[in-house]
Amino acid sequence: MRQDALSLLKETSRTFYIPISHLPPDLRSAVASGYLCMRAIDEVEDHPTIENKIKSEVLREISQMIQSGRGRFDHHQFDTIFGSHSFPEVSLRLAEWLNEAPASIAPRIWEATAAMADRMAYWADHNWTIHTEFDLDRYTFSVAGSVGLLLSDLWAWHDGTNSNRQDAIGFGRGLQAVNILRNHNEDLSRGVTFMPQGWTMTELDQYARRNLELADRYTSALPAGPAKDFCILPLALAQATLDTITKGFPKLSREQVMTIVAHTGIHF
Repeated sequence: MRQDALSLLKETSRTFYIPISHLPPDLRSAVASGYLCMRAIDEVEDHPTIENKIKSEVLREISQMIQSGRGRFDHHQFDTIFGSHSFPEVSLRLAEWLNEAPASIAPRIWEATAAMADRMAYWADHNWTIHTEFDLDRYTFSVAGSVGLLLSDLWAWHDGTNSNRQDAIGFGRGLQAVNILRNHNEDLSRGVTFMPQGWTMTELDQYARRNLELADRYTSALPAGPAKDFCILPLALAQATLDTITKGFPKLSREQVMTIVAHTGIHF
C-alpha cells in the first residue's frame, strides 16, 4: 500500500486507519482499496452544495465506467465525470484506489463499488426519502450492509476465514445506524432525514442496537486473526458512541476514543 494512500486514509478516517494499517500487506491493500473507493463515492453522495440531480448523474456514470473496466484504470479516467465540481481529493483519485486492489480480488471490489454508486444514485434521485423501516433497511443495506458482505469476501479471499454473512449485513447496518443518529441534526439542516415516519430518536436507537447485537455476534464468531482484529475497534467505537448519544452528548471525546483503543486489547 502506497504511503500517500495510507496518509489520505488517515486524513479521512482515523477510526478505520488504525485497524487497516495493521493488516497483513495484501489484505491491507484490499481493504484500503475498498474503503477509499467507498469513501470516494460517499463524498459525492454527501456533497453539501451539489444538486441531487448532478450527484445521481455522476454516481451512475462512475458505476458505468467501473463496469467497463478491463484490468486497470487510467488515473484521469474519471476526470470528465467529475468535471469542474469541487469534489474532495479522495473522490478525484478514485481510479488510483480501484487500481490499489490486488489483482486476484480487484473485480470483487470494483463490483461492490459500482453497485453501491448505482444505489446511491437512486437515493439521491429520491432525496433519501425514508417512510418505513423497510425503506431504512434498504438504505442501510445499500451503503453499509453490502460493505459487511464485501469484508466477509475479503476475509475468505485472504486466508479462508469463514464468517456469518447475515450477521455481516448487521455489522454494516449497525455502524451506519450509529452514524445516522450522530448526524441527524446535520442531515435535517440539508433537508434530509433517515427517520421513518412516526419514529423518534428512541426507535432509531433501538434499531441501531438491534443491528449492533448482530455486529457483536459477527465479530465474536470470527477466529483470532486479522479479520477479528479489524472488526473489534469500529464495533467498540460504535457501541460507545451510541451510549454517548443516549446520554445527550454529540460524540465521543478524543480521550474516550484513546481509552477505547487501549481497551480493545489489540496492539495498535
